[in-house]
Amino acid sequence: MTNSWTDIKNTDLVVIMGGNAAEAHPCGFKWVTEAKANRGARLIVVDPRFTRSASVADLYAPIRQGTDIAFLLGVINHCIGNDKVQWGYVKAFTNAAYIVKDGFAYKDGLFTGYDEAKRGHDMSSWDYVIGDDGYAVVDDTLNNPRCVWNLLKEHVSAYTPEMVERICGTPKDKFLKVAEMVAECSSPTKVMTSMYALGWTQHSKGSQNIRAMAMLQLILGNIGMRGGGMNALRGHSNIQGLTDVGLMSNLLPGYMTLPNEKEVDFDTYMSTRGFKPLRPNQMSYWQNYRKFFVSFLKAMWGSAATPENTFAYDWLPKLDVPGYDVLRAFELMNQGKMTGYICQGFNPLLAIPNRAKATASLSKLKFLVTMDPLDTETARFWENHGEFNDVDSSQIHTEVIQLPSTCFAEDEGSLTNSSRWLQWHWPGGTPPGEAKTDNWIMAQIHVRLKELYRKEGGKFPDPIINLDWAYADPDEPAAEELAKEINGRALATVYDTADPAKVVAEAGKLVPSFAALRDDGSTSSACWIYSGCFNENGNNMARRDTSDPDETGAYLKWAFSWPVNRRILYNRASADLSGKAWDPSRKLIEWDGAKWSGYDVPDIAPTAKPADVGPFIMNPEGVSRLFTRTMMRDGPFPAHYEPFESPVANLVAPAVRGNPAARVFEDDFKQFAEPASKEFPYAATSYRLTEHFHYWTKHVWVNAVLQPEFFVEISEELAVEKGIAKGGWVRVWSKRGSVKAKAVVTKRIKPLICDGKPVHVVGIPLHWGFTGAAKKGFGPNSLTPFVGDANIETPEYKAFLVNIEPIAGPVA
Repeated sequence: MTNSWTDIKNTDLVVIMGGNAAEAHPCGFKWVTEAKANRGARLIVVDPRFTRSASVADLYAPIRQGTDIAFLLGVINHCIGNDKVQWGYVKAFTNAAYIVKDGFAYKDGLFTGYDEAKRGHDMSSWDYVIGDDGYAVVDDTLNNPRCVWNLLKEHVSAYTPEMVERICGTPKDKFLKVAEMVAECSSPTKVMTSMYALGWTQHSKGSQNIRAMAMLQLILGNIGMRGGGMNALRGHSNIQGLTDVGLMSNLLPGYMTLPNEKEVDFDTYMSTRGFKPLRPNQMSYWQNYRKFFVSFLKAMWGSAATPENTFAYDWLPKLDVPGYDVLRAFELMNQGKMTGYICQGFNPLLAIPNRAKATASLSKLKFLVTMDPLDTETARFWENHGEFNDVDSSQIHTEVIQLPSTCFAEDEGSLTNSSRWLQWHWPGGTPPGEAKTDNWIMAQIHVRLKELYRKEGGKFPDPIINLDWAYADPDEPAAEELAKEINGRALATVYDTADPAKVVAEAGKLVPSFAALRDDGSTSSACWIYSGCFNENGNNMARRDTSDPDETGAYLKWAFSWPVNRRILYNRASADLSGKAWDPSRKLIEWDGAKWSGYDVPDIAPTAKPADVGPFIMNPEGVSRLFTRTMMRDGPFPAHYEPFESPVANLVAPAVRGNPAARVFEDDFKQFAEPASKEFPYAATSYRLTEHFHYWTKHVWVNAVLQPEFFVEISEELAVEKGIAKGGWVRVWSKRGSVKAKAVVTKRIKPLICDGKPVHVVGIPLHWGFTGAAKKGFGPNSLTPFVGDANIETPEYKAFLVNIEPIAGPVA
């Protein structure tokens, strides 16, 4: 999230696409209503269903699920064709002028270098022309046909309003109205904000959905602006924190990457990090990667990490595949190659696509450990609950160990919300029964394993035995201790590199921010982006000062926002090349002749001259990317690919099925319905309801009363076509499974006309299972395909094919 919830009040136009904020984020949605009430902001909602967000929108446009990229590239095409571009921003702050190698091309739905057998690309042609001086070659006139701008212009030209209507089912007049409203925000004095959630991420090209909107926002000049940005609406209270601290199989804390097997030593690993600048005077902040990485290793292994052993680099695991995401984990279980699984705060039996495969995979484990405050379906996967969990318990030999943990309201610590705000909280209740904190459970596992390694040895015990564990109570580290470890500490006195006489941090003291981190072993920090959250000034996450100068929506003294309490990322881009705000009424920071100052912490060195250093300091170009080089596995530009199960063929590239770079396991491909399938003619999607929180609140009687029963949502037209009565029972099935539900027949979903063919949408909420206070029910994951996004493997829950028929009830 580049901006914050509170900043949304500063916008002129809100576009909710790939989410349903009014329903899934009702508290945060108040900032949308405030923008509408106080600024006259308008709200556009683009969604397959007429949602609660759509009910308060100024404009609602229907769209077929899985076609967002075609829609967004159509809007970009409209903006380019009608000269609705903030040219000053685009020329100064994007890579529009950079020249791309002659070898790069896009043809028939594929980018150069594609290898069908590997389902991947040789990306060597996806790069800039580099001059003799080592810098990227640019053409500021944008006349060169190989510059990024002209390649983009050609790429999006296929997405005319007529093509968008054929692909997306969005009526041409509705699409054009959306495009016109969005295009108005190309003015420096008008901004748009994008709000999205799982409706964009849960696709086989989810990353490119988000990227397409980011490109549009760059063309409009809305990144770094008050009221602008790309705003991801996190569904859980600490999903942002999860990714920040590296709970992904291929990441380390602070978005550093886990080494792979080819990076056999520290120097090899570091040779691909750090990113040499691609333009004169530019500073790529990843040039500090070594400082962040060494400080992380010192936090892990303390005094055992020394220059002589390259700070214990060899003790880090090395990946043999790009990542061990949850889809790969369950595939390995299914193959009998993963025999133990620890499941912490996660209910995969209801969350993994293709529930039949999930059940079979769990049944092949030797042991399963669950850590959860609630009784989950995963912990009870081996129990027979009739049609809701039809298994032969006698044939399942998995040993299941349930470890009851506390819930967030019984813990102390911090949560990181969508706004990147780290907010400290204190226990609101006492844990019941045998429930223990996650800290206690994890500490016990570590302490006992370490003792076993000490006594019995092992092939390679060093990483476990030497892991630094210097907590006051080794059996249960305190949240405050962990926060200080994350922040980082000076292990020796740290001096200013520009002024060696100036002390930055005294030995033994907490570092003030990540700027104090060093690569010589004199500092430690478990997560560099959080550095500053708990320093010698105290616990900055616990701050509760609601002052807001000039009502900017920044609230700089409320909690702590990473990095370094910055509230809007890339805020340098809110000012032009001379350092003056594009829009004086939305001033964030400005150059006063000597330094940057204003309402936010500058996202650039405070004394960096405006024309010298670009605002996008995490990129070696210093500018943002309309063309991504080698960062995205499925292409430097987003391209429309149909879902793997689609009711229509790909009109842009008929020969390409699904995202060609998405990873698909062989047996799962066999379980996909064919495109435009007669057996499975209806397009289905999953979603959430206000009355329930994920899978938790079905344990709560009050929520169970509010939404007691599993249902599916269909249009009046489909109900007539299939003879389904309002409130009648239906069976919905895919190639992977079948569910039974009540039918909610509604005007909120209407059939779409895609390429001359009516497409009916079936909506399936996800809050039911076979444990808890609510009636037993199914979930959409019984039906969804086992395939994930090409870049981060998020499963494709939002677009798949089903059939539906009326049946006699009740279910149970």
